[in-house]
Amino acid sequence: MKKVTIVIPNYNGYQFLETCMNSLRAQTCQDFEVLVVDNASVDESVPYLRENYPEVRVDVMETNLGFAGGVNYGIKQCKTPYVILLNNDTESDPHYVEEMIKAIEKDDRIFSVSSSMISFYKRNLMDDAGDLYTMFGWAVQRGIHQPVEAYRKPKRVFSACAGAAIYRRSLFDEIGIFDEMHFAYLEDIDLGFRANIKGYKNTYAPKAIVYHVGSGTSGSKYNPFKVRLTARNSLYLHYKNLPNLMLLLNAPAFLLGYIIKICFFASMGLHKEYLSGLKEGLKTFRKCKRVKYERKNFKNYLDIEMQMVFGMFAYTFEFLERRVFNKEEK
Repeated sequence: MKKVTIVIPNYNGYQFLETCMNSLRAQTCQDFEVLVVDNASVDESVPYLRENYPEVRVDVMETNLGFAGGVNYGIKQCKTPYVILLNNDTESDPHYVEEMIKAIEKDDRIFSVSSSMISFYKRNLMDDAGDLYTMFGWAVQRGIHQPVEAYRKPKRVFSACAGAAIYRRSLFDEIGIFDEMHFAYLEDIDLGFRANIKGYKNTYAPKAIVYHVGSGTSGSKYNPFKVRLTARNSLYLHYKNLPNLMLLLNAPAFLLGYIIKICFFASMGLHKEYLSGLKEGLKTFRKCKRVKYERKNFKNYLDIEMQMVFGMFAYTFEFLERRVFNKEEK
């Protein structure tokens, strides 16, 4: 049996597949199998993969299950000790799989490891060095648009970015898999949240490198579909994972966070989509399966609160650094 299954969700990603698959063929560690979960693509993805990469298993869904549904299908098929989730718009460094395995095997309390995701087109800049969660209720891509050299050290993070992360498969039975109510966006933060509640760790492995195009499926960083779903899913995150007292204590900061976001998206002409997502979230959040509060996890909730505080300071520092760095670049 192989040690890792690499699950790649795909939806009309034909233009990315050659680069992604060839980089996996070039891995120094070949102790893995590849499963592409195709979300009912209408482009040439499926015939291309079957003709050119016979070693890859391709399972085609009848409908588009979204990121969460697609990767859940893949996780359920896995028998290997570890699962790597990998976006189709990536190119993996030859040592990527090797370094991911090394990182997760350092400690059996590690649930997930986030890789060093570097911009595909600007390879001196980070795309994601693990995700943070802040007091404002914002999920933050740690290191985005920052110099790669500043993120060379392993570190605990709030959540692994599921665009290129490895997971300990056995712990899905305890923590659960991705919440399909999210469909796409913030589902990895939700999963990392649940791991933190149970006392497991999510970490960042700087030597496990992938180059990421970004928004390969949705088409852009900010678009109506993404803005609406992110707004809705942010409400799901709060309700699902925080006990009532923590919700109450954090409500003022969360409210301020929403106000800031509304103003931000108003400047881009996307405030209607953001408000639409919030409205949908308020109507449907009670359908979420809430994490049951257990006293034994009290210290883990305190740790989560501290991570949210740290995440706010880290985000503020990176925001200021990014402004200075970008100014120098110009």
